[in-house]
Amino acid sequence: MPSTPENQHSSRDRFKYDQVSHYIMDLIDKGTLKPGDRVPSLRKLSKSLKVSIATVNQAYLTLEEKGVLKAKPQSGFYVHTGINREIATPKPIISTCQPRKVRFGQLFEEIFEISNDASIAPFAAARPSMELMPSKALMRETRSVIARHAQESMDYCFPPGHERLRHQISLRYAELGLSIAAEEIIITSGATEALSLALQTVARRGDIIAVESPTYFSVLRLIEKMGMLALEIDSDPLTGVSLDALEFALDTMDISAMLVVPNFNNPSGSLMPSSHKRQLVSMLSERNIPLIEDDVYGDLYFGNERPDICKCHDEQGLVLSASSFSKTLAPGFRTGWITGGRFHEQLLEWKQATSSASPSLQQLAVGEFLRSGQYDRHLVRLRKAFKAQVEKARFMIARLFPEGTRISDPQGGFVLWVELPRGINCFDVYTEALQHHIGITPGMLFSATRKFRNYIRINCGFPWTPENEQALEQLAGIINRLNA
Repeated sequence: MPSTPENQHSSRDRFKYDQVSHYIMDLIDKGTLKPGDRVPSLRKLSKSLKVSIATVNQAYLTLEEKGVLKAKPQSGFYVHTGINREIATPKPIISTCQPRKVRFGQLFEEIFEISNDASIAPFAAARPSMELMPSKALMRETRSVIARHAQESMDYCFPPGHERLRHQISLRYAELGLSIAAEEIIITSGATEALSLALQTVARRGDIIAVESPTYFSVLRLIEKMGMLALEIDSDPLTGVSLDALEFALDTMDISAMLVVPNFNNPSGSLMPSSHKRQLVSMLSERNIPLIEDDVYGDLYFGNERPDICKCHDEQGLVLSASSFSKTLAPGFRTGWITGGRFHEQLLEWKQATSSASPSLQQLAVGEFLRSGQYDRHLVRLRKAFKAQVEKARFMIARLFPEGTRISDPQGGFVLWVELPRGINCFDVYTEALQHHIGITPGMLFSATRKFRNYIRINCGFPWTPENEQALEQLAGIINRLNA
């Protein structure tokens, strides 16, 4: 959409009140403003920062929505008394470094069942709110595709998938400095199928798969169903998998493959630095061990630049890189992909053998949506919304949950990893919360060894409506009672 004077004006205003917000947050970070302190008046800050009073007021209202400030009638704005800018992040837990069989009970299915129930507060499954998805624009594109390509959109689309979509994905890789042709990309039914194909391609029953700890429970579920063994590798809540712990495991065990989420791990939110990604790829390449990376959250960064992926450092074709549009565009379209380097032909064979084809209409619609430029414009809005929702959740949890609670500080994605005080059992929290129609994911699901018993994951993919805020307050009440 061309930029109009009105749009430019709106953009300038937003930039100004963002500056004011950052200024106030910096004062809180440095301890200049403490909980309970009155922040500068609208007129005073307007004069010192040389912005309008309306701009300062908008910034203060935004910070109030996030739980940072609190307005007092006839008095002004104050730093919320419950705010603590020194929010501690979860501590790493040392793994036993022994491969384990993965066993899941009914809990796995329950998490997805309750996430389909609109009466339950949506903090369980890692899913974005459809309110934030460009549903109308994507439906317009879908109708247009049907009108222009009626037969093609209803016909089989055999692997590797529609060329137009694969071409658009190839262009996105080019933005990361990667030269990956459309012919090297295979369209899948979401990232889960991509990971499943990758595991079936590089490993067999009884093989050891190294994973981060914690790791997404659907990955553990795949490993379980394929009869493989999961080897949990210690991870840092900020920088991801410990390369020292991994090197020890590689030197002492026969590892067939590794699976990681380098950008905004689910659940910890960790972001692996580019230098670590390079070193990780090198360590595995020296031993001829394939690396499967899930980059499903890579487009949801909060900073100024999209982080690179492990595939950027792959010189031997040993990195199988998967992603999807499920977290960013249309969860129900189930449109994902994988690029497998030297394993491309085997992946293609597994795709053909297991699912024959992927839906044509969705591929054509998503391809056109990307080609039109609408996807990138949507991502700008989506990242801003997720960042605000995650920040507000951190402040609310810090204010409401018991002393000693630690909260992740992700730089992308939309989930929070919360370490509760010792003695609180996450399954007890899950059970009692569900009785109050509140969904959360207990931490033990993210470990094959059932670690993280005092951890929970909170989905922040939904806007903070009054109902959701009330549900979080109720959840805090449950946790405080269990901590008493």
